[in-house]
Amino acid sequence: MTSVFDHPWLGGLFRDDDIAAIWSGDAQLSHMRAFEAALAKALEACGKVPAGQGHIAALAIDTTVIDMDALTQGTARDGVPVPNFVKQLRAAAGDAAAAVHTGATSQDVMDTALALTLRKASDLLTGRLTALHDALSELKRTQGSNDMMGRTRMQTAMPITTAHRIDAWLRPINGHIQALSTLRPQVECLQLGGAVGDGAAFAGQRDDIATLMAHSLDLTDAGSWHTDRTAIADYANRLSLISGTLGKFGQDIALMAQQGIDEVRLSGGGGSSAMPHKSNPVLAELLVTLARYNAAQISGMHQALVHEQERSGAAWALEWMILPNITAATARGLSTANELCRKIEDIGCRESKQTR
Repeated sequence: MTSVFDHPWLGGLFRDDDIAAIWSGDAQLSHMRAFEAALAKALEACGKVPAGQGHIAALAIDTTVIDMDALTQGTARDGVPVPNFVKQLRAAAGDAAAAVHTGATSQDVMDTALALTLRKASDLLTGRLTALHDALSELKRTQGSNDMMGRTRMQTAMPITTAHRIDAWLRPINGHIQALSTLRPQVECLQLGGAVGDGAAFAGQRDDIATLMAHSLDLTDAGSWHTDRTAIADYANRLSLISGTLGKFGQDIALMAQQGIDEVRLSGGGGSSAMPHKSNPVLAELLVTLARYNAAQISGMHQALVHEQERSGAAWALEWMILPNITAATARGLSTANELCRKIEDIGCRESKQTR
């Protein structure tokens, strides 16, 4: 087992097919091709390669069948897939090979691919946050007037309505949606810095080339961010905050579902191998697990901020290990929270409903 997110049976609990597709090898390869094709066309447009060669190269980039075994072996040797990837593309481009990757570096390709990946991830997460906001709002509308007992420090406190409890789950969601929107232009950025991040290989035309590429890829151009991972860490932080909000929802539901408390009735609870009478709040528990998982990963993302000089192999690779799983946990948490909302059949104090 390497990850619960793609394990053959634990994946049944943790896997999210939509986010897995966004981070798949095919998707990453497509983003790497997109970078190289946009660069080839921009080099031609700026007169850095002869007329026609950029488009010939772009066609080869789009259509070349990549030898994945060679790519894997190249990554093991070079620490990144790009040198072998570029070698294969240049061989396919033939006489137009000079339009492939010229002036760029491996990190330009992979960081731009990351930006394109996070754009798709943000689309997915924002959609699910919006759906959750709507589902909780509907729950509040239909059952918010029910009575229940407020609890502080897990002890009986004062009577409240269910609307008060639901508001605690609902209130942060619009903030998360807005925060993701604010972060998007900061992480959806073209990376084009060349060998040491100063764009010197483009002989004064870096900005012109970057402008064309950013427009083609629908990204912003914020200059070189090879060693400035602040926005990436901010993005991961926000995902952990989203997971924390979902964990609060899950923890409350798990406590409310306890026998003897009985403040929520859920359809389709999980079974037990030893106690067939049980109906376990599996989805609620999963939200707590995912929240705690993401909280633990944030320290690793902060470690990945420490890039030495003009590029770090170690910090950069650490980011590759952690960030995809943070997005996977967040996406799974949001799908779980939406499913959990659909399973709430009744919420509030049973005794007060029986006496109304």
